[in-house]
Amino acid sequence: QPAEPKPSRDAHLDVACVMGPAGCAHVNGFKVDNWKQNLRLIYQCFVWSGTAESRKRKAKSCICHMCGAHLSRLHSCLYCVFFGCFTKKHIHEHAKTKRHNLAVDLLYGGIYCFVCQDYIYDKDMELIAKEEQRKAWKLQGVRERYSTWEPTKRELELLRHNPKRRKMTTNCTIGLRGLINLGNTCFMNCIVQALTHTPLLRDFFLSDRHKCEMQANSCLVCEMSQLFQEFYSGHRSPHIPFRLLHLVWTHARHLAGYEQQDAHEFLIAALDVLHRHCKGDDNGKKANNPNHCNCIIDQIFTGGLQSDVTCQVCHGVSTTIDPFWDISLDLPGSSTPFWPLSPGFDGSAVNGENHTTGATTLTDCLRRFTRPEHLGSGAKIKCSSCHSYQESTKQLTMKRLPIVACFHLKRFEHSAKLRRKITTYVSFPLELDMTPFMASSKESRMNGQYQQQVDSLNNDNKYSLFAVVNHQGTLESGHYTTFIRQHKDQWFKCDDAIITKASIKDVLDSEGYNYLYIYTYTVGMESIQTFFLITAHTAPILTEKHRIVDIFADLLTKKI
Repeated sequence: QPAEPKPSRDAHLDVACVMGPAGCAHVNGFKVDNWKQNLRLIYQCFVWSGTAESRKRKAKSCICHMCGAHLSRLHSCLYCVFFGCFTKKHIHEHAKTKRHNLAVDLLYGGIYCFVCQDYIYDKDMELIAKEEQRKAWKLQGVRERYSTWEPTKRELELLRHNPKRRKMTTNCTIGLRGLINLGNTCFMNCIVQALTHTPLLRDFFLSDRHKCEMQANSCLVCEMSQLFQEFYSGHRSPHIPFRLLHLVWTHARHLAGYEQQDAHEFLIAALDVLHRHCKGDDNGKKANNPNHCNCIIDQIFTGGLQSDVTCQVCHGVSTTIDPFWDISLDLPGSSTPFWPLSPGFDGSAVNGENHTTGATTLTDCLRRFTRPEHLGSGAKIKCSSCHSYQESTKQLTMKRLPIVACFHLKRFEHSAKLRRKITTYVSFPLELDMTPFMASSKESRMNGQYQQQVDSLNNDNKYSLFAVVNHQGTLESGHYTTFIRQHKDQWFKCDDAIITKASIKDVLDSEGYNYLYIYTYTVGMESIQTFFLITAHTAPILTEKHRIVDIFADLLTKKI
């Protein structure tokens, strides 16, 4: 039998202290009658103080009853109305005199046992403390950043019957699951496949980080969370996304009905609804910038687009920066002028690429997008420098890049005279360097330091392709499919309920409508793509060099 714990002597109480294997044995003496109600009252009024009235009461009442001090680690006795400072041991004297062994720290909420001479843990008390803290945060308008996972009875039962975790190998198909077409809903299915294979979005939802403040049956974020669980549960039968479709129809009325819709339009609508339903930490706002949302959607998908308007007379520059979730790119052959482009802004080749006449690449489209445009005499604007209406040029560049960059090709033309689909083939790379399209690169070119800047920033602006949305057919009748990247070099074609393996050649030869690239995380000279293996449940498998939590936090806080 194990040896009995040896009793110790408390210097202040002069009683025996026995610390049992289950924790502090002296808590049981407090747990009588209305102890929960009394403890809640102490936390509500004197610890967390969620309302202005309770904070005033705390400031007025919480002083040491012996010396009148306010800031000496005040503790409140759990047995009677008494506040005493810990540093001067006035609360200790009260405990010894009255034999009231427990007190709560009024700053942090910890329970101190004067017999054990230490802060103690009790599950029931901890639960009450957390509940009251959450209530106080809600009253103050502060969103809970993160809480530890406390499994429900159902989750405990599932864990009891599923004690093993399956480790994913390079040939594992967990995460691959078809979606039933509910009637012209391929536009939704292809985007859902792309989103469920967006690495950081996947890690967010599988980590149970969403704290819902809405009714679960009306929250698109809750439904997406459930969808991720379905995708990574290991089931192979196609999933029926009827709840998702209903929520999309409810919150994006223009997409309601069984007519064929545009996949790009659905992507933007889905991100918008998710953004509205997932406000993020601190009510979605940063203290130093109330207009900047901090929700997971904006942290992953939002970039900053810089617009520079230059006066042709005084050369004064007016600059604005607007957020974006995606970049829509013109194609040659469209009604929008698409001038022949030299390989580089300054006539030189970029990244060693050589483009033949007539061939179009995604890089060409990006150069066209960021090329200076003369606004003409019919669009004169008032210059902020010379205060007169003058002709000007406008140039768009990337001020800040998102973690996931979404590019959309304008293949569908809708005008009074023309309705058609542009089928021009556009080649696209597996690895994309966004350095030439950055605002910092433009400034360096103007200062004659372009090559130096490109060399120094190359490692910071590289992206890796992980999803391609394609449209087959005409403007009036067509079908959407998606190529997704499951592991480093494994591609799969998602065609509604059918998932088939694809080669890199299949991907690169596809027509392309939407492209999703993810930022490549660089540590020293080592390039790390933000792809991680996931277990059958929700726990990430950690690599030898990097913990997923560290990289997740670093990526979301990194200003690219």
